[in-house]
Amino acid sequence: MPGTDSPSISLSPTGERVARQAALAKQASSALAALTPEVKTNALQAMADALLAASTDIVFHNEIDVEAGEQAELNKALLERLVLTAHSIESMANGVREIAAQPDPIGEVLEAWKRPNGIAIEKRRVPLGVIGMIYESRPNVTVDAAALCLKAGNAVLLRGGSEASNSNRVLVQVLAKAAQSVGLPTGTVQLLEDTSRESIMELIRLPQLIDLVIARGSEEMISNIVKNATVPVLGHGKGVCHVYVDENADLAMAEKIALNAKVQRPGVCNAMETLLVHRTIAEAFLPVIGEKYAAAKVEIRGDETTRRFIPSALPASVEDWRTEYLDLIVSIRVVDSLEAAIEHINRYGSGHSDSIVTESKPHAEQFLNAVDSAAVLHNASTRLHDGSVFGLGAEIGISTRKLHARGTMGARELTTTKYIVRGTGQIRE
Repeated sequence: MPGTDSPSISLSPTGERVARQAALAKQASSALAALTPEVKTNALQAMADALLAASTDIVFHNEIDVEAGEQAELNKALLERLVLTAHSIESMANGVREIAAQPDPIGEVLEAWKRPNGIAIEKRRVPLGVIGMIYESRPNVTVDAAALCLKAGNAVLLRGGSEASNSNRVLVQVLAKAAQSVGLPTGTVQLLEDTSRESIMELIRLPQLIDLVIARGSEEMISNIVKNATVPVLGHGKGVCHVYVDENADLAMAEKIALNAKVQRPGVCNAMETLLVHRTIAEAFLPVIGEKYAAAKVEIRGDETTRRFIPSALPASVEDWRTEYLDLIVSIRVVDSLEAAIEHINRYGSGHSDSIVTESKPHAEQFLNAVDSAAVLHNASTRLHDGSVFGLGAEIGISTRKLHARGTMGARELTTTKYIVRGTGQIRE
């Protein structure tokens, strides 16, 4: 296998291609780790400029993918995620510029101390090395991942889905050419053009070349990757997100948040899927939010109490409580207490993003402390759990795992640490 000291093994043609690209990325990662912040900033600015200059060409190739997706009858959520426009390309370029303007995480000293024997110790932030990025549908992830990995001094090997193959190909060509134009090594940003399942299986079994795989996609895909990988995997988890309207809620605020969390963009992971309502305000709140959902063409599935106040609601099953709809569908459940809401979320949720609407500070603090999710919010929509909204410029994913990162992931989450020890001849006695 090129670029490693591993014994020679027989690889399939796909395996050989993946290994070659991974070895090139590994070689590039050594140079990237030593880049100054100024060089990385220049490269990111060049990438942003190149995206804008190539906007017409990018949209043209994206339209090929969208047309093919429509003919293949991809579901509405996938098609929505697939589309690129001149406006979205401008937004991506602005995100790259925002990443460029952020403090460089590499070299940051997290801790420093001196021992009685005189040795000086630093704990310093360093790049991970090579990141394999596996994702579906969303070509904007190509740009976000490339920019964040570069900011953190990593090389990235991108493996998008077949439905976005034309879009991803032109995006990587544009980004890689821009990076190389300012002196970055070949292999900094690469695309695995083979979109077969085999290419994923080969990528996740290269522990000597790939330092971390990040997987964004269906629950089935992520589970399969975790099961078969021999490299560390960080999964972008599904979003069964909740809004709980407490007995002490400002109901006008609750209506605004519950509507936004569901309908602003229903096909994304931080959209609300289940609305929980305290029994004491159900009669006042449910008919109003039911009308707003009906106007937005949201299908409502509710428990018995919900259907009493929203007669058009369909019966909800236990399966609804754990379903990520990614569509204009919402399940609603009436609960008897804050504790019951927390218990429901921790039982049926996915640990992604959950919100409480309340004017009670003690209730808010209890919810924020007790709900076991990557992001918990008070008087705010779950749609706000996002790298761009959080000021990270973009995100490479939202992790619902607890190691090595959790929640929305920016450049800092694409680093690790090492100890720097300086002595004057000390030895171990």
